[in-house]
Amino acid sequence: MERAWVNVRRNRGAAGIDRTTITDVEQYGVTRLLDELAADLREGRWRPLPARRVFIPKPGGRGQRPLSIPTVRDRVVQAAVKIVLEPVFEADMLACSFGFRPRRAAHDALQVLIDESWRGRRWVVETDIAECFEAIPHEKLMQAVQERVCDQAVLKLLRVMLRAGVMSGGQVRRPVTGTPQGGVISPLLANVYLHRVDRAWDSRQHGVLVRFADDVVVMCATRAQAEAALQQLGLLLGELGLAPKAAKTRIVHLAVGGEGFDFLGFHHRLVRSDRRRTGKHVTFLARWPANRAMQHARDRIRELTDRRRLLLPVDVIVAEVNRFVRGWAAYFRYGNSARCFDKIRSYMRMRLALVIAKRHRRSRAFGWSVLHYVSTNQLGLISLDGTIAAPRPFRAWRATPNAGGERRR
Repeated sequence: MERAWVNVRRNRGAAGIDRTTITDVEQYGVTRLLDELAADLREGRWRPLPARRVFIPKPGGRGQRPLSIPTVRDRVVQAAVKIVLEPVFEADMLACSFGFRPRRAAHDALQVLIDESWRGRRWVVETDIAECFEAIPHEKLMQAVQERVCDQAVLKLLRVMLRAGVMSGGQVRRPVTGTPQGGVISPLLANVYLHRVDRAWDSRQHGVLVRFADDVVVMCATRAQAEAALQQLGLLLGELGLAPKAAKTRIVHLAVGGEGFDFLGFHHRLVRSDRRRTGKHVTFLARWPANRAMQHARDRIRELTDRRRLLLPVDVIVAEVNRFVRGWAAYFRYGNSARCFDKIRSYMRMRLALVIAKRHRRSRAFGWSVLHYVSTNQLGLISLDGTIAAPRPFRAWRATPNAGGERRR
């Protein structure tokens, strides 16, 4: 329970329907709260409150995604259950699953794409699972859990969590499907359920499966294999009461000069290296920030440099922009992202020049002058030069050295 509280506090998060925040719990007494929760759990009295339903915009502004926010007390209990159950299920998880697992990252999944394309698997099936977190049937999910867990107290606890429901518009709904996004234990339960797809997949017959939660890519050697893989994926998901999202399902043939595909924030495309730089042509799968990732970065920088924030000191605005861009670049630096980084760097400078011009009610040229000539370090704006680490096939991405000369894409 103490470890669970540490995890919940670290993630912060909003209050549930009881409006109790992390700060409120600390004022109430953490030890007191944990003792009460432990007693309720031991005696079977604990019952979760419905989660608070909110809607957040999807990346790129395309619609909204439902998010369910449990109370802080319920998040602590979910985190404690996750601490106990995760090692049990992790022992069975397969190498093709990467999302929401300990010691696995998105770049581990991306490295598989590099390796498999180098092996000649250049027919790609891309899809994601429609409304995955909301559509998982509770009974089938519990059957999957019971394959590894027989403790009736724990099974009862999970059933109570699933039946807690959500409150939206003052009304409580208790659907018989879904492990709502926003719950601490929801990603683990989704992985447990989708493990049945991983387990049934035949890599020799249907290609190499790469799954990051509900985002799925299959690397295949031929078009026939890709079509068979897509059909098999639909059958396996249908048996689980799920389905691929039609709008995001397609087969892509990777070829130089051809189309690419987006996965985990990157756009992936087969390119040929410049012979003048290497002495020979090398064809490889390159990746750089997808259009939606670039737009997200611009939107966030625009928010941080908006006219409404002109009363803030410039160094505060610069610090906040730097903080965002540093985190954004830390993810996308493991790619062929130099050109995209140059665009973001130029956009940051342009927005900061506008801030300076508006603060002084002068022209944009004045802002550029202050940024480039008056200031010796462009007012402390972060530099993205030399941060690229280009991926290489069959080499661990964490060990990839900085490729200062990588400016191909």
